[in-house]
Amino acid sequence: MADMLDTSPAFDPSCCRQRGMVITADPALTAMLDALWPAQDVCWQAFERASRAMEELYAEPPDLLLVDECLPDMSGLELAMAVKSENVYRQMPVVLVLRGPEALDSLDWSAMEVDEFLLRPFSPVEIRSRLALALARATRTLDANPLSKLPGNTSIIQRVQHLVEAGAEFGLAYVDLDNFKSFNDKYGFSRGDEALMMTARLLVNVVREHPQQAPAMHFVGHVGGDDFVFILPATQVEAACRAVCARFDAIVPSFYDEDDRRRGGIRSTDRQGNAQDFPLMSLSIAVVLNHNAKLTHAGEAASMAAALKKKAKAISGSSYVMDQRQR
Repeated sequence: MADMLDTSPAFDPSCCRQRGMVITADPALTAMLDALWPAQDVCWQAFERASRAMEELYAEPPDLLLVDECLPDMSGLELAMAVKSENVYRQMPVVLVLRGPEALDSLDWSAMEVDEFLLRPFSPVEIRSRLALALARATRTLDANPLSKLPGNTSIIQRVQHLVEAGAEFGLAYVDLDNFKSFNDKYGFSRGDEALMMTARLLVNVVREHPQQAPAMHFVGHVGGDDFVFILPATQVEAACRAVCARFDAIVPSFYDEDDRRRGGIRSTDRQGNAQDFPLMSLSIAVVLNHNAKLTHAGEAASMAAALKKKAKAISGSSYVMDQRQR
């Protein structure tokens, strides 16, 4: 039997939204997986032997790897551990297929780097749900900011696009920390990270305090570095900006040493390496409003926020600028 079962003779990963790889000597399993989703949503590449599969896996990593516990050339668990030992691939969700419930008693899950398991006999409905959850978990984990754990760029764009397409009247607030680089340079990345975490918690708390008119319109994301976004209904976002600025200004002096706090700033270097005095950190917030569903796509909101942010940063101290064109 050929190493590669190739359950899809016209296999073309570019034609499907997500790509799975299954390694098993059980043709019934590969046939069942092919029937779970339309080929344009999830396509499966099937292998019987681990050795041949690993060559392909390292060259073209799938979105999800499903491994039978018993393979002709090595155990499924050994293969899973080999994949997870590679830093580049350890975020890939790996699902182990077990022979039945009796296999669970002999397994130490704390020592196994797998993300999900399936049991024989198979229930197609259960398998579809478990695999969908594994893919969703992996997507959230990859997108989350490693420091704040807030959703990252992919989730932010998806949320904004969803609201635009729904015609929702929302406000997208783009938040940037002023003078963070000089603070980070003087006090080090550890204290810089504490300032970023404080900002993340503050945004989450303020957004949470506003009454939920619709869950999708209450959102906080971390773009990266010292840039954040939050989304609220258009009628709530300006009050939230006021609260965010006031609370940030009240808290941020405590992040500085007493001498710097008394002086109202620090002596550090600018991006050209020149010594310069910098005031305490503050916030610049640019708010894009989607009144009357004027936005057409997420990219439009992002470019408008970038332009408004320049206006906010030109104002001394914590400030916010509302998009007047949307009123």
